[in-house]
Amino acid sequence: MIYVCGIIACSSQRHQRVAPILKAGLSRLEYRGYDSVGIATLDASLIIKKDAGKLDEVDKKLVLDSLPGKIGIAHTRWATHGPPTSINAHPHVDCKEGVAVVHNGIIENYIEIKTFLISKGHAFKSDTDTEVIAHLMEHHLNEGENSLEAFRKTISSLKGTYAIALLTASDPQRIYFAKKSSPLVIGVGEGALFAASDIPAFLDQTKKVVVLRDGELGYFSSSELYIEKDGVQVKPRITTVNWTPEMAQKGGFPHFMLKEIYEQPLALENTLKIREESLEKVARLLLSSEKIVFTACGTSFHASLWGYHEFLRKLDKFILPVISSEYSHYLHLIDENTTVIAVSQSGETMDVLKFVAGVKKRDAKIVAITNVVGSSLAREASETLYMQAGPEIGVAATKTFTGQVLMMNLLSIVTQYFEGLITHQEYQKVMRSLAELPSIISRVIRTVEPRARRIANEIKRSKSAFYLARGHNIPVAMEGALKLKEIAYIHAEAYPAGESKHGPIALVEPDFPVIFVAPRDEDERRILSNVQEMKARGGKIILVTEPNSILIEHAHHSFVLPYPRSIYYRPIQNIIPLQLLSYFTATARGLDPDKPRNLAKTVTVD
Repeated sequence: MIYVCGIIACSSQRHQRVAPILKAGLSRLEYRGYDSVGIATLDASLIIKKDAGKLDEVDKKLVLDSLPGKIGIAHTRWATHGPPTSINAHPHVDCKEGVAVVHNGIIENYIEIKTFLISKGHAFKSDTDTEVIAHLMEHHLNEGENSLEAFRKTISSLKGTYAIALLTASDPQRIYFAKKSSPLVIGVGEGALFAASDIPAFLDQTKKVVVLRDGELGYFSSSELYIEKDGVQVKPRITTVNWTPEMAQKGGFPHFMLKEIYEQPLALENTLKIREESLEKVARLLLSSEKIVFTACGTSFHASLWGYHEFLRKLDKFILPVISSEYSHYLHLIDENTTVIAVSQSGETMDVLKFVAGVKKRDAKIVAITNVVGSSLAREASETLYMQAGPEIGVAATKTFTGQVLMMNLLSIVTQYFEGLITHQEYQKVMRSLAELPSIISRVIRTVEPRARRIANEIKRSKSAFYLARGHNIPVAMEGALKLKEIAYIHAEAYPAGESKHGPIALVEPDFPVIFVAPRDEDERRILSNVQEMKARGGKIILVTEPNSILIEHAHHSFVLPYPRSIYYRPIQNIIPLQLLSYFTATARGLDPDKPRNLAKTVTVD
């Protein structure tokens, strides 16, 4: 079950109305869900506007920012319990419409709670699990509890996952919040406080952030923040993020995805700034382990596969890649002599977190590779390597994939050095060459964009495509195929090129796109026969390669990339044309690549 939504809340004394702030915050959270939208503010009473549809559509009908009040909550939904309708849109209210709540997560025991509340006379309007929270709060208020105690008791009854923001007319200055396994951060501004699923939602208002931890709850007003855990008050841990509001906006690009493709040189430059001491600690941990396991989901898993191939070629150890959702089948292989490298852009991917929880019980060490400081994964890890790629708003990961691959390469280089596989001089030479990577990727992006746009127009009507490669290039082919599927809705499969004749080639017919990731490496001559096989059946051969490749004359189209000074450049520069090809294919088909159907940015799975 997938559950992804975005919430934002604000209490302010320096704004006449918070509704415009909430609406702006929702626009930055639509990557988390966009099938319904709603805002509730508290003025003399609770006022709610909500409906099914994307933010702009709902706002056009309801004029969301016209709501009065200096305190409010808002939500953008990705449907789980109940279809995307106006009734099921958040916020949800109690019987008296004195409590309003927004929620991201799953209340596992909502049926039991709902049955109990119905027996007490409560009437429900929606099909959602969230509505029980509002009615349960009402129930405890009716029993004479003050607002904080009523909220405590409400939260204590919930089983499952949640990030919650709640308004109650009985306490009109405060917004109540709680977190368990779903991301929630507090923004601390001058005369205004915020809560949101992600920092960019309020980044134009403040850079001061409190990353909440599981089990924490509390409230805030325009000037006060209270947090507790297990009944004990917690001092707020305020940190300052170095993102600018512009980093979370489109910056003149038509879509976030294209902007983030172009941001990759800067993101890579930031990843290269990681302290060598951090890499050294992880390298020594890996070398002291008997087993190394890579785990992740989706795009992050493809980056992990690159890491797996890289470490497998360099270290004489048991090394295994595991898709996190399959974790239960691999736990028996993991013990105290295992280090698990867990990769997640958000650090909130539930499958990854469940794997981590399972292996920690077996005394394995955890290394996190993530982009979000203070995320759940970072807190669970023994060591954390931060990519520092900045916020990624587009649902289709681009700059975080190349950041993850670069981090794998950096870790491999340092590990090889401490294992004595390369000399200090060789180590320094490789690290110096990597410093040139951002400028090289910048040139690659500018160079291949026009060709990607032209090829996209040729393949936009295709129903299927193959992405073929050999050896350590296969993860790049897999990532390219995923991108075409998830934003252009063209069925695409990646295979080891040698396997293509064992079944897949039956699908090839005239103009069937076959994309080869085939740099000039040890597999170049072996892949030539695969290219010829596909071309003989009418396949449209699209090649990602390097100058003077023997394959170019056999291709219909070629992305000829610079011959790399270092093999560590290859996966990063090879994915660039595939990212751009998927982007321009989607736009050529009239699709919005930032909001692919049925997908959302941060996926948690139970």
